[in-house]
Amino acid sequence: MSSTIVGVNDAKAVKRYSANLFVDAARESYFNSHFAGKGDNAMAPVQVLLDLAKDAGDTISYDLSLALNNKPTYGDERIANKMAALKFATDTVSIDQIRCGVSAGGRMTRKRVLHDLREVARARMGEWWGRWDDEETVMYLSGARGVNSGFIEDVGYTGYANNSFAAPDADHQMYGGNATSKASVDTADVMSLAVIDKAVTKANTLGGRGNQIPRIRPLRFEGEDRFVLLMSEFDAYNLRTNTTTGQWLDIQKAAAGAQGQANPIFKGSLGMYNNVVLHSHDIVVRFSDYGAGSVAASRSLFMGRQAAVRAYGSPGNGLRYDWHEETVDHGNELEISTSCIRGTKKARFSVDGTPRDFSLLSIDCAAADPNA
Repeated sequence: MSSTIVGVNDAKAVKRYSANLFVDAARESYFNSHFAGKGDNAMAPVQVLLDLAKDAGDTISYDLSLALNNKPTYGDERIANKMAALKFATDTVSIDQIRCGVSAGGRMTRKRVLHDLREVARARMGEWWGRWDDEETVMYLSGARGVNSGFIEDVGYTGYANNSFAAPDADHQMYGGNATSKASVDTADVMSLAVIDKAVTKANTLGGRGNQIPRIRPLRFEGEDRFVLLMSEFDAYNLRTNTTTGQWLDIQKAAAGAQGQANPIFKGSLGMYNNVVLHSHDIVVRFSDYGAGSVAASRSLFMGRQAAVRAYGSPGNGLRYDWHEETVDHGNELEISTSCIRGTKKARFSVDGTPRDFSLLSIDCAAADPNA
């Protein structure tokens, strides 16, 4: 009986593994499965741009249309020479190739194990890409690597593809409790419903109305405006264990009656409070040098629409990921590499000469590990 043998870099296998790898990576990534959407009108914190998926180039420019601020013309007054010019602010995101590789072992290794090492490699790489995707996105939104242990990138990492990290600007930086700066954060300045209320108020009043600061645009589901807050697990612990009347209980009541539960934004959330869908994850960037220099803190991300952008370029196979196999050591050992051409950064526009974050508030709170 003849058998079908799929050789190294067989075209059908490459395309199948590339497509399946994208599915795996998207499923493993918290951001891709909850907070990413395609197109200019994506109702998601991360806007996926596909302009370079087919076209040549390594940079995409995207524009913010600014609000009109001209005076009205009354009655029969002539409107000639009173026209307002349309104004735009522009930002760019660049892309580069990222690769991950594994060895599937030599001939004897492959004979001794029962596993399909290609499938094992695909599963592990899917997990790796999902993990890297989340860490990359959070670092760019936070404008910092932080001190989180276990990140793929080392402490001191500042980004890639000419997309450097950008710290939050003063208008879009907030702190927990009564802190007003990094130096003034103490151990009592933790995440609370009061902090969330302040963020909602700021989001609803900051910018717009011709003052050159773009308004934070909420996500709209079933006619209702929503924001998303992604906090660390330590912040979520502080919320849950707050014994003040009307704290965690209020979140649970709101969660029970929340609309749009089928939307990915709501899946896996802690609940909803004051139209803010609450999420927690261990990828949120943490710090160890707040206050006098030793207060543990985290940077929660309060997000509206298009707080970050991600661009993809095709590796040449029409897909977002590429799969490549080759044998080394005179054909004895099989090596597999995967690659993706992409770039991520938080949306940031300079309207009056001052670069400002868009649709994002950074909230720094004291956040000590309760098990330490």
